[in-house]
Amino acid sequence: MARPACAPGQLAHHLHPHETLVQVGRARACLHRAAASANRAHQARSRLAGRYQREGASRWHGRAKKNGPQAIGKSRGGRTTKIHLVAANDRTVVIFALSPGQAHDAPQGRALLRQLGAIEGPVHLLMDRAYEGNATRQLARDLGFIAVVPPLKTRLDPWEYDKEMYKRRNEVERLFRRLKGFRRVFTRYDKLDVMFIGFITFALIVDALRLC
Repeated sequence: MARPACAPGQLAHHLHPHETLVQVGRARACLHRAAASANRAHQARSRLAGRYQREGASRWHGRAKKNGPQAIGKSRGGRTTKIHLVAANDRTVVIFALSPGQAHDAPQGRALLRQLGAIEGPVHLLMDRAYEGNATRQLARDLGFIAVVPPLKTRLDPWEYDKEMYKRRNEVERLFRRLKGFRRVFTRYDKLDVMFIGFITFALIVDALRLC
């Protein structure tokens, strides 16, 4: 076992005849220490990489959370969002807003009317039966609108309304139908209200430009 142990030293001495065996031994020891240090550093880096790949937090949890209002509620149709809007015709939307699926239509409708404010001159305001409450009709009159809305069949004191004018409400229904033609609106791909409202605005602009 002695001869094989001395062979590397002799080989190194023959490669560098001007160096003594002591110098060669010191160089060899330095090389061993450098190699061991490099090996330990490589193993440490491997363990660190393995921890990042397998043991660390997932990439999803490492991202910033998307916080903000989300008008998503549970109704009979599942988790849905309602779009309330005031339109001038089947192509022009004046104002719109979102509400969760379980929310009643009338309060959000009154909020839209308050944002519009008072108007000059009488303007017919066509509304479906979801907005036929006394508070909504009174607010419309106070702002200068002529409320055109059929009463519920359960009303004890039903009122008369302009049935011919009310037939124009189908313009709003056609607008909704075209808006739902955008799959991103129909299925609500966007989680946050700000993103959803942005795409609805974009869809309305695209729909209006089709007439140009």
